[in-house]
Amino acid sequence: MPVFIFLGLVLVLVLIAVSFLIYFLSGNAPVQDKITWGVDFSQSQSEYLGFDWKENYLAILDDLGVKNLKLHTNWNWVEGKKDNFFYDDIDWQIKEAEKRDVKIIYVLGMKTGRWPECHIPKWAENISEDRQQAELLKYITEIVLRYKDSKAIAYWQVENEPLFKFGVCPAWYYRNDEFLKTEVALVKSLDPSRQVIISDSGEQSSWNSAAKTGDIVGTTLYRSVWADIGNTFSFQAYSFLSPVTYYKKAQFIQKKYSKKVICVELQAEPWASKPFLEAPMAEQEKSMNPAMFQENIEFAQKTGLDTFYLWGAEWWYWMKEKNRHPEIWQEAKQLFQQAK
Repeated sequence: MPVFIFLGLVLVLVLIAVSFLIYFLSGNAPVQDKITWGVDFSQSQSEYLGFDWKENYLAILDDLGVKNLKLHTNWNWVEGKKDNFFYDDIDWQIKEAEKRDVKIIYVLGMKTGRWPECHIPKWAENISEDRQQAELLKYITEIVLRYKDSKAIAYWQVENEPLFKFGVCPAWYYRNDEFLKTEVALVKSLDPSRQVIISDSGEQSSWNSAAKTGDIVGTTLYRSVWADIGNTFSFQAYSFLSPVTYYKKAQFIQKKYSKKVICVELQAEPWASKPFLEAPMAEQEKSMNPAMFQENIEFAQKTGLDTFYLWGAEWWYWMKEKNRHPEIWQEAKQLFQQAK
């Protein structure tokens, strides 16, 4: 190929790439008249931070006034022994939500959030792939049948970012999305009345696969992450993205698949090099503090999306109760009160 033709093709590709970036980074999204705000809650994370998790849960519902909750539960906690299901804790959480007309996104499956992301019972760790999948489907069936009649359940979310390779999961988990489709089909057969959410990375995914599989796309939105470069600092990894980027991606999904996009995980806690009980407070404050919390809320409000679940309510409570820093808890309380 002559050099001038090769250079011409390179120039065309560069122009296409630049045009693509300009389109997704420029402009403004329409202002939403009403935004639904919620939080994510993990019993295991609350207990890790040293709390009576029930007190933490009720503080979120009653003091913050949260009316929308994304509930992360762990397979290994519910079925710690094969075929022996422990429902007491989840029953309690759902009943308390019902009393207050709180609506729940219930996260089902193996990968349900919080490290190590995939929560596999010890008894199921070393069994074959086929048996592991069969046991997981049995577990999902148990959960859906038990809670599908609850007025608190608004949506089922099947797995947590199942298409995003992050976490300690079995080798087969990310091989393809066929098993994910099997999980979704099972949930819809057991409870055809509710839509299924599939979540994916807000910054490292086009959301196409999630839209093909679920009824609703759940995106994440992170601004500041830990960079493992000399183990020394965090940085605004996605600061180059504009709020309108999320809006335009959501519009593309809506037009192509007729699927809505909501944010099921808005960063509102630090992304540190170590778990919170080990990470110095000075390091944590580099990736989340009251000013950054407010910045993330304002950023979210400019995306054109109308639903956000904030990630980090357990950490806000920990900062308030054990570190004498109630600032973010109070900011969040004001946000939820304004949303009523």
